[in-house]
Amino acid sequence: MFIRPFLCHSLTIVGTCLVSLFPGTWTHPLHAAPFFEDGFLGLTKQEVHEKLGTPHAIRSRKAALRVFSYYSSNDWDKYFGKLVSPENGEDVYTYARDGVQVRYSFAYTPDRREDRDFPTLYVKRVEVEFTPAVTIQTIPELVQEFHPSSDLDAPAFRSNLWILLFKGPPSQEAELLVDWNKKDWEWSLAYQLFAVTGLPDYLTLNSKIDRLELTVQSLSRIRKIRRHTHEPMLNPYSQKFANRPPEPPKPEKTIPVPVYAE
Repeated sequence: MFIRPFLCHSLTIVGTCLVSLFPGTWTHPLHAAPFFEDGFLGLTKQEVHEKLGTPHAIRSRKAALRVFSYYSSNDWDKYFGKLVSPENGEDVYTYARDGVQVRYSFAYTPDRREDRDFPTLYVKRVEVEFTPAVTIQTIPELVQEFHPSSDLDAPAFRSNLWILLFKGPPSQEAELLVDWNKKDWEWSLAYQLFAVTGLPDYLTLNSKIDRLELTVQSLSRIRKIRRHTHEPMLNPYSQKFANRPPEPPKPEKTIPVPVYAE
């Protein structure tokens, strides 16, 4: 696992440590790296731009859930970005892949260890939206950063709207991306697949998904205090799930016939 450069209080650079002129002050590290194998979570905003280029658009979230306004990068830098906090602007990149519009949106969180007006922004969540909706089995082909585990015992949960998958060991560094109770739990890479119109009771690899989120969540927290909202399920990317029989036919509902006394 990659370990971030630790802070040095000296007048010279030692190894990968950055100069700190005043003991006790926070100095931004020379280099940041992603916390997990997805390649994005934990990158700085500048590193995202270096990796993907200038955003195709910037969007800001309204008070209502999942209502956005979209701006060009120039308009955001010149005007709109000055009206809100820097982390309120999400970088958007849109691609066409196999006839599907794949839209990446990067949500950021500020580094609260930095005592300055414009702290460093780190990627805390990546949303990948599909237009039109795609099947569960095609998502790895459309999103190269999505590598779900094929292990039968990989933690997986579901509700009526989403599927939640965990991948890899926890990372202490990921606490930087969590807003609350960060030290109470261990935080891991999680993939969350959403279906706007809801998921069927009997899931198959052809069930439709509208959005994938690369995020940081706590498996231990879910098992302890979210067990009533997160139903454990078979890993949908395991071989056992793929080999399941088709959904059994639903019994036909009959109309009751009244019985009259003779």
